[in-house]
Amino acid sequence: MADQRTLFDKIWDRHAITISDDGETLIHIDRHLIHDGSFHGFNMLDSNGYTVRRPDQTFATPDHYVPTTGDYADDERREKVETLARNAKAHGIPHFGTGDARQGIAHVVGPEQGITLPGLIMVCGDSHTATHGALGAFAFGIGASEASHVLATQTLWQRKPKSLRITVNDARPPGVTAKDIILAIIARIGAGGGVGHVIEYAGETIRGLSIEQRLTLCNMSIEAGARAGLIAPDEAAFAYIKGRPYAPAGGEWDKAVAYWRSLTSDEGAMFDREEMLDAGDIAPMVTWGVSPEDALPITAMIPDPALEPDADRRAAIQRALDYMALIPGAPLDGIPIDRVFIGSCTNGRIEDLRAAAAVLRGRTAKVPGFVVPGSGLVKAAAEAEGLDRIFLDSGFEWREPGCSMCVGINGDTGQPGERIASTTNRNFVGRQGAGVRTHLVSPEMAAAAAITGTLTDIRKLQS
Repeated sequence: MADQRTLFDKIWDRHAITISDDGETLIHIDRHLIHDGSFHGFNMLDSNGYTVRRPDQTFATPDHYVPTTGDYADDERREKVETLARNAKAHGIPHFGTGDARQGIAHVVGPEQGITLPGLIMVCGDSHTATHGALGAFAFGIGASEASHVLATQTLWQRKPKSLRITVNDARPPGVTAKDIILAIIARIGAGGGVGHVIEYAGETIRGLSIEQRLTLCNMSIEAGARAGLIAPDEAAFAYIKGRPYAPAGGEWDKAVAYWRSLTSDEGAMFDREEMLDAGDIAPMVTWGVSPEDALPITAMIPDPALEPDADRRAAIQRALDYMALIPGAPLDGIPIDRVFIGSCTNGRIEDLRAAAAVLRGRTAKVPGFVVPGSGLVKAAAEAEGLDRIFLDSGFEWREPGCSMCVGINGDTGQPGERIASTTNRNFVGRQGAGVRTHLVSPEMAAAAAITGTLTDIRKLQS
């Protein structure tokens, strides 16, 4: 079966240019996404007197520093956004800037514009570039020096990762979303469980997810330590892509789909590792600690470090509980929260907003919160459907597109000691502001928390 290849093998082999003596491969990069944090790469490019090799395959949109309400928090943040616009103009790069309805989070903009396509290798100076793997692209985050190399050459030296297939089968129980599936996966294999690997997600549960749900799943592959996440493209992916601005059209569409149909792992292809989960065993999830692997079903109790036999893990649990101000053995369901955030490249798409709005419709939030659409097009679609009115009527703020409170570098942060139910991807210490305590949940669970003022099993509100 030596000639049987995985989906990842097929993409890698097609893009490999040469292999160095130390085993690294020079690979061709198809598309490069840049944002308002990409200025270091341009500084390196300019200092060497280079130009952008393929401006037509480079796409810019500000997301990290843009304000979601009112004006910029300070001139430094404004300068970051303006610098991106200047660099894009100077190098002839397509730019979805502020004031452009297409502006938004890079990992939302790429798929909705048809920039993300099956079989491509894509990079961006952001760890959550793994998102684009939902459409069958090998996509990963890069640093500033790597970004400079891609800008100048449209290539990158990389050591080929190993492969890990995670198969999820069975029907999803009520209340279980893609966010719950990926949190359950990370809780099982750990935040380092995917290090050195590209994860291919497979199985009937994965095939049953919508494309936007698959984007959520692949987005958090990096939280398991993986280099990227991949899902083989299928009819649902082709239907999602067709007609988007940068997607192939006419005869080129037919040629593209013919190639995309070959992008599956061959029967008998060997993976370096395999994991299997039963979706029927997954419940709505919530994180309790300061790593995405610190996740449990909402029906569970806060772990007791005294019951952990490993000394290092025991100490880590205790540090997390101290920071989160949680009591061992207490139920997760019912923990009071202070604020809710709905948005991010994980859960800021139209389906996410619809799901949250469905829970909030006709109800009033007990705690403050705000909703940040993933792009201007998502915002426009939500307003056309009246979702903005549902959020506003329930007591939420309705804001402009951007990364916002996911990372908080635009100024959207919580207050020290606040406990936030968040649809984002990271619950690190200080991620959403100094001293802020973050619980990662799905959009539905975030909406439920807003209504009750506590972490709440969404199924109580769906019955």
